[in-house]
Amino acid sequence: MAPPLKFPGSCLFAFCLLTAPCIGQDWPAAGAKEILARIKAPQFPERDFPITDFGAAADADCTGAISKAIAACNSAGGGRVLIPDGVWLTGPVHLKSNVNLHLADHATLRFTAAPERYMPAVLTRFEGIECMNFSPLIYAFGQENIAVTGSGTLDGSASLENWWAWCAREAGKETTQTRDRKQLDQEGANGTPVDQRIFGLGHFLRPNFIQPYRCANVLIEGVTIIHSPMWEIHPVLSTNVTVRGVAIRSLGANNDGCDPESCRDVLIEDCVFQTGDDCIAIKSGRNDDGRRVGAPTENVIIRRCAMKDGHGGVTIGSEISGDCRNVFVEDCKMDSPSLERAFRFKSNAVRGGVIENVFVRNVQIGRVVRAVLSVEFDYEEGANGPFKPVLRNVRIENVKGESSGRVLAITGFPGAIIEGVRLRDCVFRGVEAADMLKNAGAIELQNVTIEPAKKEKK
Repeated sequence: MAPPLKFPGSCLFAFCLLTAPCIGQDWPAAGAKEILARIKAPQFPERDFPITDFGAAADADCTGAISKAIAACNSAGGGRVLIPDGVWLTGPVHLKSNVNLHLADHATLRFTAAPERYMPAVLTRFEGIECMNFSPLIYAFGQENIAVTGSGTLDGSASLENWWAWCAREAGKETTQTRDRKQLDQEGANGTPVDQRIFGLGHFLRPNFIQPYRCANVLIEGVTIIHSPMWEIHPVLSTNVTVRGVAIRSLGANNDGCDPESCRDVLIEDCVFQTGDDCIAIKSGRNDDGRRVGAPTENVIIRRCAMKDGHGGVTIGSEISGDCRNVFVEDCKMDSPSLERAFRFKSNAVRGGVIENVFVRNVQIGRVVRAVLSVEFDYEEGANGPFKPVLRNVRIENVKGESSGRVLAITGFPGAIIEGVRLRDCVFRGVEAADMLKNAGAIELQNVTIEPAKKEKK
């Protein structure tokens, strides 16, 4: 088993943000600039490897042809593996270094929903705990300079007839995946060696769509992603990650849009999210297993994105046991009658974790159903654990909202820390209910206008 990824000399910038002179800054521009200067999209030689040259035929299983094209591209020193116009059927795709999987404008790469095709099991994370499970639909382990690009469509074929059924809820009954999720939780708590946490076929833990695991220099650009089994873009323990111009439309259970987990130097820009769960959810491992790996997510830039349906626009948590720091969000738009929250922080006393140095500015909110800012330290296990979560140094400025259930919905508990949260120069119209504050710590509002929703005349 490969050792956990460490971030040597992790960042002078991360240290700077934690020193006293930086804490009071509303938008530390120099820090954001340093992060952007380090994030470089990988470059590839200008040569193509069309999958049709390796035996692919439209509307037929192209898994072998794609694998051969990737191997040839990698052996030649890199280039583009080209998915031409048309519909191409495949099983899991495993990327190698210096390979750009490129979809033509009218190409659809459609993945089988047969679980047996995603075996043998690979090292992955399921909701923040390492295990051996089904291969993600597009997977890379320990590779450098990899990409998925183009204007075509990635179709995961998930529906309530297959993957999504494993998490379908019936009144009074556990979901199909519940027993396996509990087993994985227990194995993580027991410290069971990762290579003995074996799931996959015969179990019901769904794979993610795109997962670069312990990779460096990653680009996901331009593609449309639909019908994912679970989380859509899930880089894990990876550095220098760019997600740009991606459109995600997938409304199944736990269909998060982009979930960087235990990653460093991440740029998410110009994307559109219409999801069945959080649009963007930053993570760093769950419970004891997240603390064992011990790798935070740090230095994340989110800009010019549109958040439509989802549980949260930008979320940090709930799998956040390895901590998160230095997150910048700007120039985004959030608006949908099915978008529950704009900014969401969630953890509990089993997951713990420190979330700090979060900077938000220039965000336009149309409609969010529940709250503009939600802190849920009562998530799942709530206060029942020894690891008290921490949220500190959050700066939100120049945010305008037109319609929301409330502005603040903050639920902490004694021992948890919520401090240094400030909203400044914000306007929230159409607010339907008063703030909900429970053990909320220090929340500061400066030049914030809140206008109640107008009641309809009977």
